[in-house]
Amino acid sequence: MLNSNTSALGIVFPNSYDALVPDLVNVRLMASIPFASRYRLIDFILSSMAHCDIDNIAVMVNNNYHSLMDHLGSGREWDLVRKNGGLHIFPPFVEKGVKPYVGRVGAVASILGFLRSQKEKYVVMTDTNIVVNFDFNAMIKAHIESGADVTVAYNEQELPESMMKNEDNGLAYYYTLNIEDGRITQIHVNSKKTGIQNMSMNMFVLERELLIDLINTASVRGQVYFERDVLLPQLSKLNIQAYKYDGYVARICDMKSYFEENMKLLDDHNLDALFSSQQIYTKIRDDNPTRYIEGAKVQNVMVADGCVIEGEVEDSILFRGVKVAKGAKVKNCILMQDAVIEAGADIEYLIMDKNVTVSLYTSGSTRRYRIPYIRPVMACDEKRGCCEIIKTDGWATPSLCLL
Repeated sequence: MLNSNTSALGIVFPNSYDALVPDLVNVRLMASIPFASRYRLIDFILSSMAHCDIDNIAVMVNNNYHSLMDHLGSGREWDLVRKNGGLHIFPPFVEKGVKPYVGRVGAVASILGFLRSQKEKYVVMTDTNIVVNFDFNAMIKAHIESGADVTVAYNEQELPESMMKNEDNGLAYYYTLNIEDGRITQIHVNSKKTGIQNMSMNMFVLERELLIDLINTASVRGQVYFERDVLLPQLSKLNIQAYKYDGYVARICDMKSYFEENMKLLDDHNLDALFSSQQIYTKIRDDNPTRYIEGAKVQNVMVADGCVIEGEVEDSILFRGVKVAKGAKVKNCILMQDAVIEAGADIEYLIMDKNVTVSLYTSGSTRRYRIPYIRPVMACDEKRGCCEIIKTDGWATPSLCLL
């Protein structure tokens, strides 16, 4: 448990990297994207903070935050209903002159009054596009022992393919680090270097008073991005230390990675690596246990509660309330909450958003599926990647997709 001298305030940026998965954030933000059959991406960060007694958390929403507010509620599931501290959701326009932010500088600048009134000595800042079961206490301890001004968490990995191909359009900056004796000596912005890299996890620890000072200065100068505009120019002035994380990391950086990172959890080794260290909390939905009707065939699946399975399901992720009718076949799919696969439908390599119903229609040798307009359905393939199915009059032909 953290004492008064090492207590920390959490700041979470749930809209960061929305631009990487536009098809999943048309009605939500990155933090509320469903993951691993029953969770949302923000659950992993909030649970990690809760286990480290970080119970004063600011969530800096920007847009499309209705689903996140519905999911978080009062924060009861993460023990954040408190007289002092607890969960604070800061939307834009809460104060006169405050506009939707672009980078972390603008977001934090909008809550400087809140930060000045808090008592915690340290601040932990993080995004939500990384799925991790993280020990923030260990990072804070390393920060204190090293005497750092700022500590940045990183992991060693190759750059995701989508990031290597991504143009420098300012919508999704990522950072790789040069490290000497634990100190960060260079920050590379959108590097295209191949091989194993020290890739920033966009998790930071620093003193609250220092953060206020840095953001004040950056805001006056019109700077936007914390790593690029604040830390990078001051590498020689500030003692910026690196904290290496060797645990399980799932990084969501495009639709293909979202599909693959979900599917990796069908491997027990990966599942244990992510969930074994400490429990991940989420919003409770009081539902019936999943029912497997006589004749159902199920192999290698992750299934949440409330599902009804009569057909065949293989190598798939099913969220709460999914129904697979008798005669339906599902393989290598991610079916989000309350999706319905009707009799005769045979689907493979699909990501289906919540409340989608798929009905079979045959005309000669053509097989088509009835899909509502309001929810995206993504076709994924190991060779072709992911693409949105073209919809014509509400009917979709899986072979027709935007490659």
